[in-house]
Amino acid sequence: MGNKFAQTLFSPTAKTLQSRNGSRAAYERIAQSGASHDALSQNEASFIAERDSFYMATVSHDGWPYMQHRGGPQGFLKILDSKTLAFADYSGNKQYISAGNLAENDRVALFLMDYPNQTRLKIIGHAHIIEPGIDPNLDRLVANPREKSEVERIFRIDLVAFDWNCPQHITPRYTIDEIREMLPSIRQAV
Repeated sequence: MGNKFAQTLFSPTAKTLQSRNGSRAAYERIAQSGASHDALSQNEASFIAERDSFYMATVSHDGWPYMQHRGGPQGFLKILDSKTLAFADYSGNKQYISAGNLAENDRVALFLMDYPNQTRLKIIGHAHIIEPGIDPNLDRLVANPREKSEVERIFRIDLVAFDWNCPQHITPRYTIDEIREMLPSIRQAV
């Protein structure tokens, strides 16, 4: 089968640039490898469950990319099965750029970061907007009981592929909670 992420995103122009810069042979081996990366394993599920934010990219009707930060409690991006993710969308700035883009082009990319461990997971798929009340089980699964606002819509993402990226150039960053956890051992070391 080969690596679905590489097969999907390595365009002819990207392959030409890879050849010109000496990385094509290595990436062709990855593209043809047995690791399909088109279904999430327990490793990806655990990583996703620990995230409290991610970046989501969509494309406008005339080809402009749009990137938006999404955040919530740890694990707000739910795994429905090895090929499906979902999350609740609450009222925000009311621009509806992502929702509008997805109404015309359902392609989406998610970028999930673990800054302290210098790890990132890239996911591509097809997003579908589901109105609350259509699927009460899905509503219950994605809703945050501590959120005061009503769910405006649910984003369901059908996975096409994913890829783990190298840690190079990821600057470690820490949340306040992570710093609080580290402080006792730092104080002991001093």
